[in-house]
Amino acid sequence: MAVIGAFMVPHPPLLIPGVGCGKEQAAADTVKAYREAGKKIACLAPETVVIATPHSVMYTDYFHISPGDGARGDFSQFGAEESRISTGYDREMTEMITRLAEEDGFMAGTAGEQEKQLDHASMIPLYFIQQTYQEFQTVRISLSGLSLSDHYTMGQYVKKAADCLGRKTVFIASGDLSHRLMEDGPYGYCEEGPRYDSRIMKTMESGDFLELFNFDEEFLEKAGECGHRAFVMLAGALDGMAVKTEKLSYEGPFGVGYGVCAFEPLREDPGRKFKDEYVRLQRKKAERRQAREDSFVRLARLSLESYVRNGTMIGVPKGLPEDLLSSRAGVFVSLKKEGRLRGCIGTICATKSSVAEEIIQNAVSAGARDPRFSPVREEELAQLEYSVDVLGKTQKVTSMEELDAQKYGVIVTRGGRRGLLLPNLSGVDTVDEQIEIAKQKAGIGEEESVQVERFEVIRHR
Repeated sequence: MAVIGAFMVPHPPLLIPGVGCGKEQAAADTVKAYREAGKKIACLAPETVVIATPHSVMYTDYFHISPGDGARGDFSQFGAEESRISTGYDREMTEMITRLAEEDGFMAGTAGEQEKQLDHASMIPLYFIQQTYQEFQTVRISLSGLSLSDHYTMGQYVKKAADCLGRKTVFIASGDLSHRLMEDGPYGYCEEGPRYDSRIMKTMESGDFLELFNFDEEFLEKAGECGHRAFVMLAGALDGMAVKTEKLSYEGPFGVGYGVCAFEPLREDPGRKFKDEYVRLQRKKAERRQAREDSFVRLARLSLESYVRNGTMIGVPKGLPEDLLSSRAGVFVSLKKEGRLRGCIGTICATKSSVAEEIIQNAVSAGARDPRFSPVREEELAQLEYSVDVLGKTQKVTSMEELDAQKYGVIVTRGGRRGLLLPNLSGVDTVDEQIEIAKQKAGIGEEESVQVERFEVIRHR
């Protein structure tokens, strides 16, 4: 058993006396819990402390592991330059995690470092650990834009590397809870804020890590959390282990939730392989979803699955409905994985001789050629949800009153730059937001005037 402990901790800079200058007393429960966690870690005497941080460099489709021999940082951005932290890196552990991930084609490694200096989400747990224990090295892993299950997998690589090296390892999930607990908090109040904090504390205290996958992406965004993916990574680092859980504290004195929990691995427990169970449930869900698919979505799924498995584009299948074969239109194919966008490519106007051909081309492009994402892997196919939007004719508009973010998509044009946004998208509630995002996609400045067109879609799911 190489992972000998794990801790969920927050990272408000004001907990550091040089930053808080007395304000840390308003978070006295968190400070006390942090000190208790530090003592527990000292008793465990780990050789390596792995920190999952949301405030180092973060990539859409890649887990960055900090390279080199070590790093240092200070709290100068918070007005306390004299408060400094340094740590040495466990290069052997870093190299083992990277090698294990690369062998599986998993997107993790030491490439792409942008800032060598320690971030505050790493320094704050290090500060409290180093008060009582210094005989350890560190591995620092950034979160990513990948799915929750991928974050669990990243934690599994930490566990596997620790086992391979026989390295006594403590895992630290550094993350605040909701930032939207109070009107005068940093991001105001949202009802999802306290609901998130209540749910996540119950989940972590119970040790039922399967529940971590049931937090909807839209809910997480509205709650304004920053640590959920770190907590999922922690669960992966404890994969297949029975654990003793202990809630050390929870409070939200400044409109941000701070939770501290400790996890002690006890023994191997095959019943606690939560990703395996989650994937099994997702497959059942996919089977039910596929049974309800119409011919548009079924064709998109068949096109991408064939391409990923065989490396070839399919031809137009026989027996398709006439509206797929005889009509021409622009088509967008969107992919989601666990509620997060996994790819979206489309055409504003028809480029093929039929909607069917348009779907085949754009489904493959969405999964393999969207520059924002790495190509879809075969093991992801069962987790993908597809939607196919068939675009209607565009109409020029002269007034914002002619637009409706739920009913109409928009196309904005300025010179040779053109941006499109589909209608009825999660998190896009107003016409102003639609126009702003469409401009961003086209590289058009916020203050630049544009020609606006609207269109309706027939959405197939």
